[in-house]
Amino acid sequence: MRKTVFIALGAIGFVLFYFTFQSTYKVFRADWLPPEAPERAAQYRLVLITQDLETPFWVKVASGAAEEARRSGAAIEVWGSYGNNREDFLKKLEIAIDSKVDGIIVQGLDTDEFKQLTKVKAAFYGIPVITVASDVPMEESSRRTYVGSDQFKAGQMIAEQLVQDMGTAGKVIVLGESSREYYQQQRLEGITAFLKNYPGIRTVYAGTPEARERVIAATRDLMNRLPDVQAFIAVNASIAGAMIHEIGSRSRVEPYYIYSFDDSPDAEALLEEGKLDGMIGQAPEEMGRLSVRLTMQWLRGETVPLDTDGYLTPVRMLRSGETP
Repeated sequence: MRKTVFIALGAIGFVLFYFTFQSTYKVFRADWLPPEAPERAAQYRLVLITQDLETPFWVKVASGAAEEARRSGAAIEVWGSYGNNREDFLKKLEIAIDSKVDGIIVQGLDTDEFKQLTKVKAAFYGIPVITVASDVPMEESSRRTYVGSDQFKAGQMIAEQLVQDMGTAGKVIVLGESSREYYQQQRLEGITAFLKNYPGIRTVYAGTPEARERVIAATRDLMNRLPDVQAFIAVNASIAGAMIHEIGSRSRVEPYYIYSFDDSPDAEALLEEGKLDGMIGQAPEEMGRLSVRLTMQWLRGETVPLDTDGYLTPVRMLRSGETP
């Protein structure tokens, strides 16, 4: 009996020793240890806000921004309004700030309401604001930087092309928005600076609301007052279509030299149809990519501060029949 007990105890001891040995062996085996969970990439939530959703220009800005956001490990949403609805646009900007997103990339709007939201409310929450495509003065808005075209240079390029086409004498109607936003002022200053060297060219500037019937009325009035006008420049690209419509309703478009910019829904079609003699082509996809890249660099502390003078993207002159 005693022998049987000893045998049983020995068997039990052997089993316990075996499992203890196996457990200890596994603990010290490096390849047994469970793999560490992969570290989750830091996510930043960005918002791109525009007044011109689904226009070709802003679709390209959004595409470039989305591409860079994927590469940088950020999430980006595109918000905005249609048809230049400023009230809705500003409401979207306010919602983005109240949502405490990590960064805001926004089409600059040269109004007191916009500047109040960016300079006071966004700054209070520490949300970096980058203007894209159209700028507002930094000291009035506290935006971190601007990404987009050199609008002064673009105005100079339009004026240079005008002189090449028309010559050094003639009358030119320059049509813009009645509020004359900051980016339009810069374009106009570039045009004026270049043409001051040509005293034989007389320019007449007029501002008009963007509403189609108001643009048509303003164009009609200017042509009545300047029957010998030879050229037109739309510094606000959104009014170019209505302006050309009125010119065409009075006479053939071909005798006139007509120029504008590519940031409007119908700009590409007008150029392809030969109704524009020249158009400034910008780089909207690069604007989107660069604005996200700079926002991420700021958020990660890699580039602080950003250059307050802005980061300029390429511009080029497109001729009638060309595509951007």
